[in-house]
Amino acid sequence: MTDADLDGMAALLGDPVVMHYYAAPKSRAEAAQWIERNKRRCAEHGYGLWIIETLDGEFLGDCGLTWQSVNGTPKLEVGFRVREQRQNRGYATEAAIACLEFAREHTEETDLVAILHPENRASERVAQKLGMHRVADDLAGPIPVRAVYSMHL
Repeated sequence: MTDADLDGMAALLGDPVVMHYYAAPKSRAEAAQWIERNKRRCAEHGYGLWIIETLDGEFLGDCGLTWQSVNGTPKLEVGFRVREQRQNRGYATEAAIACLEFAREHTEETDLVAILHPENRASERVAQKLGMHRVADDLAGPIPVRAVYSMHL
């Protein structure tokens, strides 16, 4: 993810449908901050969120590995977002599987989580396709309850 991805990321993060399960859509300035945070993550850990695009270069969304707090404990999370017009075509699943394989090959972590809004059935299906199962609720997150799906790497 680079500064050149700002237009795509601003459209993605500013879309009320994509951001339905977040507190609110993000502004262009917040999308720029999102990119900066992810550039720092990549520099620090060697991974973060990456851009999802087609072989032809069409921007689809983002997906990757980030450290998140689950009930006060740091966990490696796979996160994913796909443009509304390109959802339900397997892109999030394909990208999340690539992140799972990356985590297995390039980290020493033993577990991977996905943190989802409990009503987000589409993201729940992606987590299940990865082999994840709901293991907990995060009560300390930014929304009242976040469902935590996990798998052993």
